[in-house]
Amino acid sequence: MSASQKPSNHVANLRHDWQLADVETLFALPFNDLIFQAQTAHRAFFDPNEIQVSSLLSIKTGACSEDCGYCPQSARYDSDLTPEALMPVETVLQAAQQAQAQGASRFCMGAAWRSPKDRDIERVVEMVKGVKALGMETCVTLGMLTDRQTQALKDGGLDYYNHNLDTSEDYYSEIITTRTYQDRLDTLERVREAGINVCCGGIVGMGESEVDRAKLLLQLANLPKHPESVPINMLVQVEGTPLHGTATLDPLVFVRTVAVARIMMPESRVRLSAGRTAMSDEMQALCFLAGANSIFYGDKLLTTDNPMTSHDRQLFQRLGVRMGGSSYA
Repeated sequence: MSASQKPSNHVANLRHDWQLADVETLFALPFNDLIFQAQTAHRAFFDPNEIQVSSLLSIKTGACSEDCGYCPQSARYDSDLTPEALMPVETVLQAAQQAQAQGASRFCMGAAWRSPKDRDIERVVEMVKGVKALGMETCVTLGMLTDRQTQALKDGGLDYYNHNLDTSEDYYSEIITTRTYQDRLDTLERVREAGINVCCGGIVGMGESEVDRAKLLLQLANLPKHPESVPINMLVQVEGTPLHGTATLDPLVFVRTVAVARIMMPESRVRLSAGRTAMSDEMQALCFLAGANSIFYGDKLLTTDNPMTSHDRQLFQRLGVRMGGSSYA
């Protein structure tokens, strides 16, 4: 990128005082106007032709006590998922090496726990240290944490902690009853205060209203600090879970959600996460145009399918974008 093309981070304005009416106004814009605003915000902080690539591994699968209505890992639902204990450290590091060889710059490790035990954290810290030794960024999602556990992860060198809000506070009880919205906010605060980068977003297409989508982004953008990564997930419907059979979301509504997230949190990585197998190449291209600049790479996303890496590479080549990770913020 030439000096004349390099973005200026003075263009975008970081706000933490959004009102619901502001967000609803963005969602109501003509599509072309919304995309133009999103691209303007995106180019203020990022190279518009660069996509950061992460890889996600389920290091402990199933048998979770939570009742998240979208999740096949809940022990409450018959989703034909075979539970698996916490993986050996060596197995995780082999997977990380493979992900790195395929172009991933960040390795994310997910465990289906409501909250981990201290002995579990010790094993995870070993994984974090091993992945960092490969030269990759690290991220984990383990559920709710204690202060001691959070500090142990920080001391182990963890770069990012993922803990999604999933939806608006108003709609939350329709999706989950075993953990409160405040529990999630408390975990985010604990992670942020420990100095670990926050990865936090939500899931759309769960039967929520447009107001719910607006309130989710409002909550994220009005946190004391914008999450460094904001995953926007499309519901993956799994047979046996309560949300199986939910009406499919209009793809352009999803693209609008990405665009509004980019405008409200211009310095954050906005990540296309779950649901990409159901997205056409054209829909993903629109999401990149709307400001998404990160994806999960690989054939599995925890327990659900994800586009193959070869297909992603072909799409990147067709779009003239490249894998990278630097920000101009």
